[in-house]
Amino acid sequence: MTHFSTYAIETPDRPAYIMANSGETVTYGQLDRRSNQIAHLLRSLGLRPGDHIAMMLKNCPEFLQVAQAANRAGIIFTPISTHLKKDETAYIINNCQAKVFIASSSLSAVASEASRSAAGLVRCLSVGGDIEGFDALTGLLDECPEIPIEDECLGAPMLYSSGTTGKPKGVFWQPHSDSIQAPHPLAGSIGAFFGFDEKTVYLSPAPLYHAAPLHYNLMVLGMGGTSVIMEQFDPERSLALIEQYQITHSQWVPIMFVRMLKLPEANRSGYDLSSMKVAIHAAAPCPIDIKEQMIDWWGQVIVEYYAASESIGFTIIDSAAWLTHKGSVGRPLFGDPRIVGEDGEVLATGEVGEIYFADSRPFEYFDEPEKTREAFNDQGWATTGDMGYLDEEGFLYLTDRKNFTIITGGVNVYPAEIEGLLVSHDKVADAAVFGVPHPEYGEAVTAVIQPVNWADATEQTAAELTEWMRDRLSSIKVPKTIDFLEQLPRMDNGKLYKRHLLDSYTAA
Repeated sequence: MTHFSTYAIETPDRPAYIMANSGETVTYGQLDRRSNQIAHLLRSLGLRPGDHIAMMLKNCPEFLQVAQAANRAGIIFTPISTHLKKDETAYIINNCQAKVFIASSSLSAVASEASRSAAGLVRCLSVGGDIEGFDALTGLLDECPEIPIEDECLGAPMLYSSGTTGKPKGVFWQPHSDSIQAPHPLAGSIGAFFGFDEKTVYLSPAPLYHAAPLHYNLMVLGMGGTSVIMEQFDPERSLALIEQYQITHSQWVPIMFVRMLKLPEANRSGYDLSSMKVAIHAAAPCPIDIKEQMIDWWGQVIVEYYAASESIGFTIIDSAAWLTHKGSVGRPLFGDPRIVGEDGEVLATGEVGEIYFADSRPFEYFDEPEKTREAFNDQGWATTGDMGYLDEEGFLYLTDRKNFTIITGGVNVYPAEIEGLLVSHDKVADAAVFGVPHPEYGEAVTAVIQPVNWADATEQTAAELTEWMRDRLSSIKVPKTIDFLEQLPRMDNGKLYKRHLLDSYTAA
């Protein structure tokens, strides 16, 4: 792996990435020139190595140009979810101490209001059109040189936790080297496992502001491969792109699998997917039934991993190992998983507890020393609050987030298991399960269903689902209440914004 600018010299016309809907291609030569111009612009605005910028961009050609500019100017860059409201956006801009804020014009309402609440900004820039009070990025680049800045040094992304259980936290890593020629820190482990190289054609169906799409696209560029970036996910369009571009690698979240599997059989079987070598998935527990169907359909190309933005550990499992350890997220590629109980004791094989990783690389939550300390125990092991267990062979299994565990009648119930069962039903497009305060049980198991067809949002369907679950789950896990919602608040990385549902039900 080398810096992408090497390929700009050797093969300037090679496609670096292609935007799936528009077909716009950005070559390595174009990416090199444009990222140099943006680096010069950042310097002209007074930014120096170690300074921060924030970017609220939809998937567009400029996203990776800004990221690569920051990476060669020593800038810490923070991608922000395009679904946040103005107060949430302003919080991140202020918390990361951004001096420049770059936003897509289609997000003008939120971006404009959020920028007015951000104290440290020296300039706001728009992409794709005008935003009141912002300067157009492309207009400012006309006078910027296309050659590298004189003081190139490595920058780094600083991504924020999803904020599903509280305010988001910035996961801060110092750049791992001064030299922009230093390989991506995950290239020798994860990149090697996936087999990224110059022949890679990588389909990226998720928003680039998420950790995995961002890092994997950066790794592909560092290997000289080509990315095909979807502006937004569409299940059948994804299949068509695999055939059209002879995709070799791709990255998914389980809800994308669910939506592809619910396509009519004639649509699903109408595409040649034989070029796929590795289909990566993560971000949320994948229901066993869903993964079995995907392996039957795509073959043993599916690779699952478990990690977090904090990079405290990384487990991985290929299809062959998964078929003999169904439900597992694998064994560690780095970090040593430990299952810890309420009193801090290491639990025995098969016992569910909080997942910690020993031998993990230290990190910090930006400007949050107390939250950083809470992520580590007395032995220096780190956790992000997920629950799970290890089997006798050292394979890790997830149950759910600690904060989402339901305690009903004194028994721990893990919503992910119930959600995974529900989405396998023909009438269910998506499901959220959580606990609602109850005077007798402590918490009552509650389900909110997004039906495939809204006409099925009836008491009859709720009763049908209840009986169906009783045949497959212990009675204590069967939801006491089933409600319907036309669209669940699920983020693009596959995680449910369950806090919004919990708040509304608790208030009621």
